[in-house]
Amino acid sequence: MGKGAKKSKKSVEKAELTGKAAKKAEKKRQKAAKARQDEAVHAEAWSHVLRVGPGFDLADLDPASTPGFTGDKAAGEAVMAELQARTSDLQERLYAESKGGGQRSVLLVIQGMDTSGKGGIMRHVVGAVDPQGVEITSFKAPTAEEKRHPFLWRIRRALPSPGDIGVFDRSHYEDVLIVRVHDLVPRSTWSRRYAQINAFEAGVVEAGTTIIKVMLHISSDEQKARLTERLAREDKHWKYNPGDIDERMHWADYMQAYQAALEKCSTAAAPWFVVPADNKWYARLAVTNLLLEHLEAIDPQWPAADFDVEAEKARLALSP
Repeated sequence: MGKGAKKSKKSVEKAELTGKAAKKAEKKRQKAAKARQDEAVHAEAWSHVLRVGPGFDLADLDPASTPGFTGDKAAGEAVMAELQARTSDLQERLYAESKGGGQRSVLLVIQGMDTSGKGGIMRHVVGAVDPQGVEITSFKAPTAEEKRHPFLWRIRRALPSPGDIGVFDRSHYEDVLIVRVHDLVPRSTWSRRYAQINAFEAGVVEAGTTIIKVMLHISSDEQKARLTERLAREDKHWKYNPGDIDERMHWADYMQAYQAALEKCSTAAAPWFVVPADNKWYARLAVTNLLLEHLEAIDPQWPAADFDVEAEKARLALSP
């Protein structure tokens, strides 16, 4: 559909709204425009700034930096509500589109070291949209049943349905991360998986799913501080896992494994985005903008009514 056609369609949509509905729609458009035009937020640049391209070196990216954003924590938090409102609106459109036969969906993949803020992303980014259109899968160590199948078997089963936003808390990348670091399978096995992952993701995108892969990049010092806080506070003990310290001992190996995964699997169809995560507020702002930007690119549309609108208006007017 050309730009002219889209503009015409939106004009008709606006013209058909009257009274409170029209005022509500106009207010939503104005709020979204304000959020997108805020001089402190350059939303159109997030995917360019954070995307992993040729020559990317994870060691060169400061986990405490805030690329793409010139404001401070207060400025970042000030625009979040508006960005979340726009994201929620587009998610509703995507969900509604599927009810009219649309086959498109979104898959948000979140990877990162322990305490990198994955839980915060679930609450503050994913939690801002309607839960009926979200499918969250937290991948743990594979079960006995899953081990009897190829490593992508359980991933295929968890892909989002049309109209939904699927979220992977960890993902198929564990099979080239923890598996590699701990020698859980032969090198010849995990080394083949990069190409298998690329082919798999290309097929998923071809079928209508937009993939957004995010690595939350936290520093070793910040992780240590967060683990220290969990031990110091009784209300945080439930979050603490003694195994996290064991994994810290392999930090350099994990960074090497992440570097390889980012280099080999950031493709045109499904690029990687690395988000500095020492500042929780920034990580949430960045992922919100990445999700919003991709939803805007999809531009989901309200489905056309499959009934006679005028006839139903007349029937409703005659009802008690």
